[in-house]
Amino acid sequence: MYTLCIYRQKKCRRFVKSKRTSFHKILPMFVQHNAYKTMTPKVQSILSYLGILWLVAFFAGKEERNDLSIYHMKQGLGLFIIAIVSNTTAGIALTLVPSLSFIISVFGLVFFIFMILGIIAAANEVKKPLPLIGKLFEDTFHFIR
Repeated sequence: MYTLCIYRQKKCRRFVKSKRTSFHKILPMFVQHNAYKTMTPKVQSILSYLGILWLVAFFAGKEERNDLSIYHMKQGLGLFIIAIVSNTTAGIALTLVPSLSFIISVFGLVFFIFMILGIIAAANEVKKPLPLIGKLFEDTFHFIR
């Protein structure tokens, strides 16, 4: 029987002859130790800034949540709520005064920049509040634990 051998997590085409090779001895060569833990606190922190994907981070990663991911989930939810409220208000204002379309589109760009800044802070694993609105959400949303 021939089995594929992996040496130091790199695939090689070296075949090993063996009469008895059990599955539980081969499996660790193919699967890394942390391969099943995909919803780490860092992934939760990054997903929390991506709008509706906040729900995925909230429900899928409860068992591995730490202070950093809780902080970024509060910041991300606050940004999402503020963006929905401002876009709804901007839509109403745009129906009343269509000439404000350029100014309203700038507001959408501002929220996109806030989202990018939050993702960068989450990827660097830093508790950094969002500019202008970040301090509002540090002590709110007590249901996120």
